Amino acid sequence: MTKRELLGIVQNQLAIDLNCTVEDLNGKKDSFIFVEASDNPGRRPFLRGEQYFEMLTMGKSIIISATPKRLQYVKEQLVGKSRDEAYAMPFISDYAMNYLPDLDNLKHLSAPDGFLYEKIEKSEIYKLYKLKGFNYAIQHNLNHPIQNTLVFLAKKDNVVIAMASASEWCSKMWAIGVDVLSEYRSNGLAVYLVNALTIDILNRNLVPVYSTTACNIASQKVAYRAGFMPAWMSDNKLRFEGELRNS
Repeated sequence: MTKRELLGIVQNQLAIDLNCTVEDLNGKKDSFIFVEASDNPGRRPFLRGEQYFEMLTMGKSIIISATPKRLQYVKEQLVGKSRDEAYAMPFISDYAMNYLPDLDNLKHLSAPDGFLYEKIEKSEIYKLYKLKGFNYAIQHNLNHPIQNTLVFLAKKDNVVIAMASASEWCSKMWAIGVDVLSEYRSNGLAVYLVNALTIDILNRNLVPVYSTTACNIASQKVAYRAGFMPAWMSDNKLRFEGELRNS
Protein backbone atom coordinates (compact mmCIF):
# COMPACT_ATOMS: atom_id res chain seq x y z
CA MET A 1 0.00 0.00 0.00
CA THR A 2 1.38 3.42 -0.96
CA LYS A 3 1.08 6.61 1.10
CA ARG A 4 -1.37 8.00 -1.44
CA GLU A 5 -3.55 4.90 -1.25
CA LEU A 6 -3.49 4.90 2.54
CA LEU A 7 -4.44 8.57 2.80
CA GLY A 8 -7.15 8.11 0.17
CA ILE A 9 -8.78 5.32 2.17
CA VAL A 10 -8.73 7.40 5.34
CA GLN A 11 -10.02 10.60 3.80
CA ASN A 12 -12.81 8.85 1.94
CA GLN A 13 -13.92 7.20 5.18
CA LEU A 14 -13.79 10.42 7.18
CA ALA A 15 -15.82 12.16 4.47
CA ILE A 16 -18.52 9.48 4.82
CA ASP A 17 -18.47 9.76 8.62
CA LEU A 18 -18.68 13.56 8.67
CA ASN A 19 -20.99 13.96 5.67
CA CYS A 20 -18.47 16.19 3.93
CA THR A 21 -16.24 15.76 0.89
CA VAL A 22 -12.56 14.90 0.56
CA GLU A 23 -12.13 18.39 -0.88
CA ASP A 24 -13.60 19.80 2.33
CA LEU A 25 -10.98 17.96 4.39
CA ASN A 26 -8.29 19.58 2.26
CA GLY A 27 -9.77 23.07 2.28
CA LYS A 28 -8.09 26.36 3.12
CA LYS A 29 -5.86 26.07 6.19
CA ASP A 30 -7.68 26.87 9.45
CA SER A 31 -10.95 27.68 7.68
CA PHE A 32 -14.20 26.38 9.20
CA ILE A 33 -16.49 24.15 7.14
CA PHE A 34 -19.91 23.44 8.68
CA VAL A 35 -21.93 20.41 7.55
CA GLU A 36 -25.10 18.82 8.86
CA ALA A 37 -24.46 15.32 10.18
CA SER A 38 -26.01 12.35 8.43
CA ASP A 39 -26.16 8.64 9.22
CA ASN A 40 -24.54 7.75 5.91
CA PRO A 41 -24.26 4.14 4.73
CA GLY A 42 -20.76 2.88 5.39
CA ARG A 43 -19.94 5.26 8.23
CA ARG A 44 -17.91 3.88 11.12
CA PRO A 45 -20.45 2.47 13.59
CA PHE A 46 -19.64 4.67 16.58
CA LEU A 47 -22.66 5.10 18.79
CA ARG A 48 -24.36 8.48 18.35
CA GLY A 49 -26.94 10.15 20.54
CA GLU A 50 -29.96 12.09 19.33
CA GLN A 51 -27.68 15.12 19.12
CA TYR A 52 -24.26 14.70 17.55
CA PHE A 53 -21.16 16.85 17.13
CA GLU A 54 -17.66 16.30 15.79
CA MET A 55 -14.89 18.78 15.04
CA LEU A 56 -12.00 17.35 13.05
CA THR A 57 -8.92 18.60 11.26
CA MET A 58 -6.19 16.91 9.25
CA GLY A 59 -4.07 20.06 9.46
CA LYS A 60 -5.85 22.08 6.80
CA SER A 61 -9.53 23.05 7.10
CA ILE A 62 -11.55 22.36 10.25
CA ILE A 63 -14.72 20.33 9.69
CA ILE A 64 -17.64 20.78 12.08
CA SER A 65 -20.27 18.07 11.56
CA ALA A 66 -23.32 18.21 13.81
CA THR A 67 -27.05 17.80 14.12
CA PRO A 68 -29.00 21.02 13.42
CA LYS A 69 -29.31 22.58 16.91
CA ARG A 70 -25.69 21.97 17.83
CA LEU A 71 -24.52 23.06 14.38
CA GLN A 72 -26.34 26.40 14.64
CA TYR A 73 -25.05 26.99 18.17
CA VAL A 74 -21.43 26.24 17.24
CA LYS A 75 -21.63 28.41 14.10
CA GLU A 76 -22.62 31.34 16.28
CA GLN A 77 -19.91 30.62 18.84
CA LEU A 78 -17.14 30.44 16.23
CA VAL A 79 -17.87 33.71 14.45
CA GLY A 80 -14.59 35.63 14.29
CA LYS A 81 -12.69 32.92 16.16
CA SER A 82 -9.25 31.62 15.27
CA ARG A 83 -8.25 27.95 15.08
CA ASP A 84 -6.72 28.03 18.56
CA GLU A 85 -9.77 29.76 20.03
CA ALA A 86 -12.04 27.17 18.42
CA TYR A 87 -10.17 24.31 20.04
CA ALA A 88 -10.45 26.02 23.43
CA MET A 89 -14.23 26.39 23.31
CA PRO A 90 -15.97 25.30 26.55
CA PHE A 91 -18.19 22.69 24.88
CA ILE A 92 -15.10 20.53 24.14
CA SER A 93 -13.15 19.12 27.07
CA ASP A 94 -10.71 16.68 25.46
CA TYR A 95 -9.30 15.72 22.08
CA ALA A 96 -8.38 12.49 20.32
CA MET A 97 -5.11 12.30 18.39
CA ASN A 98 -5.23 9.83 15.52
CA TYR A 99 -2.06 8.41 13.98
CA LEU A 100 -1.30 6.60 10.73
CA PRO A 101 1.77 4.53 9.84
CA ASP A 102 4.76 6.51 8.62
CA LEU A 103 5.36 4.28 5.62
CA ASP A 104 8.69 5.96 4.80
CA ASN A 105 10.19 5.05 8.17
CA LEU A 106 8.18 2.07 9.44
CA LYS A 107 10.36 -0.96 10.15
CA HIS A 108 10.17 -4.26 12.03
CA LEU A 109 11.26 -3.84 15.64
CA SER A 110 13.03 -6.51 17.65
CA ALA A 111 11.02 -8.26 20.35
CA PRO A 112 12.10 -7.55 23.94
CA ASP A 113 13.91 -10.54 25.45
CA GLY A 114 12.46 -12.67 28.20
CA PHE A 115 8.88 -12.97 26.96
CA LEU A 116 6.84 -15.29 24.76
CA TYR A 117 4.66 -13.86 21.98
CA GLU A 118 1.49 -15.08 20.29
CA LYS A 119 -0.84 -13.93 17.53
CA ILE A 120 -4.54 -14.56 18.20
CA GLU A 121 -6.96 -14.49 15.28
CA LYS A 122 -10.60 -13.41 15.58
CA SER A 123 -12.05 -16.88 16.16
CA GLU A 124 -9.88 -17.38 19.27
CA ILE A 125 -10.17 -13.93 20.87
CA TYR A 126 -13.07 -15.03 23.09
CA LYS A 127 -10.52 -16.89 25.22
CA LEU A 128 -9.10 -13.53 26.33
CA TYR A 129 -12.36 -12.09 27.66
CA LYS A 130 -11.77 -13.45 31.17
CA LEU A 131 -8.45 -11.63 31.57
CA LYS A 132 -8.33 -8.52 33.75
CA GLY A 133 -6.39 -5.33 33.13
CA PHE A 134 -6.79 -5.08 29.36
CA ASN A 135 -9.78 -2.75 28.91
CA TYR A 136 -8.04 -0.65 26.26
CA ALA A 137 -7.23 -3.72 24.19
CA ILE A 138 -10.23 -6.00 24.60
CA GLN A 139 -13.86 -5.15 23.82
CA HIS A 140 -15.81 -7.01 26.49
CA ASN A 141 -19.23 -5.77 25.35
CA LEU A 142 -20.23 -8.35 22.75
CA ASN A 143 -23.18 -6.18 21.68
CA HIS A 144 -20.95 -3.26 20.70
CA PRO A 145 -20.82 -2.74 16.90
CA ILE A 146 -16.99 -2.58 16.91
CA GLN A 147 -15.29 -5.85 17.90
CA ASN A 148 -11.73 -7.15 18.11
CA THR A 149 -10.39 -8.91 15.03
CA LEU A 150 -6.74 -9.61 15.83
CA VAL A 151 -4.50 -9.63 18.93
CA PHE A 152 -0.75 -9.79 19.48
CA LEU A 153 0.13 -10.62 23.08
CA ALA A 154 3.12 -11.19 25.34
CA LYS A 155 3.42 -13.75 28.14
CA LYS A 156 5.70 -14.14 31.13
CA ASP A 157 5.72 -17.50 32.92
CA ASN A 158 2.69 -18.48 30.81
CA VAL A 159 0.69 -15.46 32.05
CA VAL A 160 -0.56 -12.79 29.60
CA ILE A 161 1.04 -9.51 30.62
CA ALA A 162 0.57 -7.30 27.54
CA MET A 163 -1.50 -7.17 24.37
CA ALA A 164 -2.18 -5.01 21.35
CA SER A 165 -5.46 -5.52 19.54
CA ALA A 166 -7.08 -4.49 16.28
CA SER A 167 -10.78 -3.64 15.99
CA GLU A 168 -12.64 -3.30 12.72
CA TRP A 169 -13.69 0.32 12.36
CA CYS A 170 -14.82 -0.28 8.79
CA SER A 171 -13.97 -2.51 5.85
CA LYS A 172 -10.53 -0.94 5.25
CA MET A 173 -9.52 0.58 8.62
CA TRP A 174 -8.62 -1.26 11.82
CA ALA A 175 -8.07 0.61 15.10
CA ILE A 176 -5.30 -0.40 17.50
CA GLY A 177 -5.55 -0.55 21.28
CA VAL A 178 -2.82 -1.60 23.70
CA ASP A 179 -2.49 -2.54 27.37
CA VAL A 180 0.49 -3.61 29.46
CA LEU A 181 0.12 -4.69 33.09
CA SER A 182 1.68 -2.02 35.29
CA GLU A 183 4.51 -4.16 36.66
CA TYR A 184 5.73 -4.95 33.12
CA ARG A 185 5.78 -1.43 31.70
CA SER A 186 9.02 0.22 30.54
CA ASN A 187 10.13 -3.02 28.88
CA GLY A 188 9.26 -1.89 25.34
CA LEU A 189 6.34 -4.30 25.11
CA ALA A 190 3.70 -1.78 24.04
CA VAL A 191 5.91 -0.42 21.25
CA TYR A 192 6.87 -3.86 20.00
CA LEU A 193 3.33 -5.28 20.04
CA VAL A 194 1.84 -2.22 18.32
CA ASN A 195 4.59 -2.34 15.70
CA ALA A 196 4.11 -6.05 15.00
CA LEU A 197 0.35 -5.66 14.81
CA THR A 198 0.68 -2.65 12.51
CA ILE A 199 2.82 -4.51 10.00
CA ASP A 200 0.46 -7.50 10.05
CA ILE A 201 -2.52 -5.22 9.34
CA LEU A 202 -0.71 -3.51 6.46
CA ASN A 203 0.14 -6.93 5.03
CA ARG A 204 -3.63 -7.57 4.86
CA ASN A 205 -3.93 -4.42 2.71
CA LEU A 206 -5.77 -2.62 5.52
CA VAL A 207 -5.09 0.70 7.25
CA PRO A 208 -4.06 0.57 10.92
CA VAL A 209 -5.00 3.59 13.05
CA TYR A 210 -3.58 4.36 16.49
CA SER A 211 -5.68 6.72 18.60
CA THR A 212 -5.06 8.31 21.97
CA THR A 213 -6.04 11.42 23.88
CA ALA A 214 -4.17 14.70 23.54
CA CYS A 215 -3.07 14.56 27.18
CA ASN A 216 -1.75 10.97 27.10
CA ILE A 217 1.92 11.63 26.41
CA ALA A 218 3.00 8.05 27.19
CA SER A 219 0.60 6.67 24.60
CA GLN A 220 1.74 9.23 22.03
CA LYS A 221 5.34 8.13 22.59
CA VAL A 222 4.27 4.55 21.87
CA ALA A 223 2.75 5.71 18.59
CA TYR A 224 5.92 7.48 17.45
CA ARG A 225 8.25 4.68 18.49
CA ALA A 226 6.08 2.04 16.83
CA GLY A 227 6.26 3.88 13.50
CA PHE A 228 3.26 6.22 13.42
CA MET A 229 2.82 9.89 12.65
CA PRO A 230 -0.06 12.32 13.48
CA ALA A 231 -2.85 12.34 10.91
CA TRP A 232 -5.93 14.02 12.37
CA MET A 233 -7.37 15.44 15.57
CA SER A 234 -10.99 15.31 16.68
CA ASP A 235 -12.98 16.01 19.81
CA ASN A 236 -13.03 13.25 22.39
CA LYS A 237 -15.27 14.52 25.20
CA LEU A 238 -18.09 17.07 24.97
CA ARG A 239 -19.95 19.14 27.53
CA PHE A 240 -22.92 20.76 25.86
CA GLU A 241 -25.49 22.13 28.30
CA GLY A 242 -29.28 22.53 28.40
CA GLU A 243 -31.21 21.51 25.33
CA LEU A 244 -27.99 20.70 23.50
CA ARG A 245 -27.21 17.83 25.85
CA ASN A 246 -28.11 14.26 25.03
CA SER A 247 -30.56 12.83 27.56
